[in-house]
Amino acid sequence: MPTPSENLAALGLELPNVAAPVAAYTPAVVDRGVVRTSGQLAFVDGELACTGAVGEGGTSPETAAQAAEVCALNCLAAAAQAAGGLDRLAGCVKVVGFVSSKPDFFGQPAVVNGASELFGKVFGDAHARSAVGVAALPLDASVEVEAEFALA
Repeated sequence: MPTPSENLAALGLELPNVAAPVAAYTPAVVDRGVVRTSGQLAFVDGELACTGAVGEGGTSPETAAQAAEVCALNCLAAAAQAAGGLDRLAGCVKVVGFVSSKPDFFGQPAVVNGASELFGKVFGDAHARSAVGVAALPLDASVEVEAEFALA
């Protein structure tokens, strides 16, 4: 069975540097056999890749789903750093995705699928999940994702 790092490499992806916190928190903590990440934004090389509310006249759901995948990759980087490596993570347990949404946008689950599908490809398992629409996110981000991972 391939390891999480082998699965990530097979996708043509590698872990980015852990994004520097934008406030008073740590990117991830280990607690009782679980690694919990703080909310991760879609930072790519220090730049926010997707901003604005999702919905009619705003960010498209497809673009936001791609941003959710970037958030998930940043979650993996933070969790791997806290755990001592990606292969120290046994699987994703829980995902919470926040989507900055226009009042008439109700497709948050499809947006957060961008994160869930990446975690599924890396770990080959399912996880519990919430997809929440919000009025605004830090730095005008379109999506924020936090995740919990079981330690191997």
